[in-house]
Amino acid sequence: MGDTHRIRFEPVDLEIEVTEDETILDAAFRQGVSLMHGCREGQCSACKSFLLDGDVQMDRYSTFALADYESEEGYVLLCKSHAYSDCEIELINFDEDELHNAVPLQQVRTRVIELAPLTNDIVSLKLAPLEPGRYEFKPGQYSEVLIPGTDEHRSFSMATTPATPGVIEFIIKCYPGGRFSALLTDGLVVGDELVLHGPYGSFTVKPDATRDIVCIGGGAGMAPILSLLRHLAEIESPRRVRFYYGARTVNDLFYLPEIAELATGSADFDFVPALSEETAADWDSIGVRDGDFGFVTDVVDRREADLTDADIYLCGPPPMVDAALALLDSKGVARERIHFDKFTTAVSP
Repeated sequence: MGDTHRIRFEPVDLEIEVTEDETILDAAFRQGVSLMHGCREGQCSACKSFLLDGDVQMDRYSTFALADYESEEGYVLLCKSHAYSDCEIELINFDEDELHNAVPLQQVRTRVIELAPLTNDIVSLKLAPLEPGRYEFKPGQYSEVLIPGTDEHRSFSMATTPATPGVIEFIIKCYPGGRFSALLTDGLVVGDELVLHGPYGSFTVKPDATRDIVCIGGGAGMAPILSLLRHLAEIESPRRVRFYYGARTVNDLFYLPEIAELATGSADFDFVPALSEETAADWDSIGVRDGDFGFVTDVVDRREADLTDADIYLCGPPPMVDAALALLDSKGVARERIHFDKFTTAVSP
């Protein structure tokens, strides 16, 4: 273990201790501080901050998350930053109410109780904790899943909520050549054990918020959004919700009956699937009240004239999230109203 240093965050008047062998973000988690973060892999920029003073060195990261010129100016990614002196850091994205409201990190042994295909490349993995008690997390967060027999992990969002403590569901896209994907298609069986570590992520809803919610998702990005929707239904939230979900064809849609049930239970819930590779669909035959065609961001652009007073939740492939962020910026949506998770993969394209 390396030397220990102190990190002072501005403008929130907060200090933590960090050792040289841990990232600043992980040190914050360890001390119950919930800094803004996303992928924790140096690829999404959610934890980007500005180094005011001190010596910080970063592990390898994507220049899409932090451009070279930004690094030269003093910007850092906290998920990849190691401190080698006392430091002062300015937080760019933060929620002061949530800073001290982190769910404690846990390591939980689980057993596979169901593994089922949802589409030709997306599966549902359901786990049950082996230890007594609950796996605590906030709806919309994600966990690290340890790959059996290795020290590697993959990160996946929970699709369930803490209201069903005996079942933890992940919705996972299978990639050819993926190390964990291979286990999902030919390896894992009911009864096998998996270890979870978490929870992570700030893709959550505030209990006292009243603004409209607009969700934009694609692929396995359904998972954290479904967790949020289930949670809002459980607490009988009066907030108006619109959920836009991008897929290629009708065959890439799933969980339509449950989503329809959520819509039936609330007069203020609208679900709009957007098909990018089809120009016609019999929506009634699949239980969809309203659908559209084109890329999901184009559909949102056509249907949502003003999003400036809504909370926006984005989750899906990086190109979809990037397109959505550009759209929201063009519509004048404030950055603090936007919550997003980019689904990255360890498999090379």
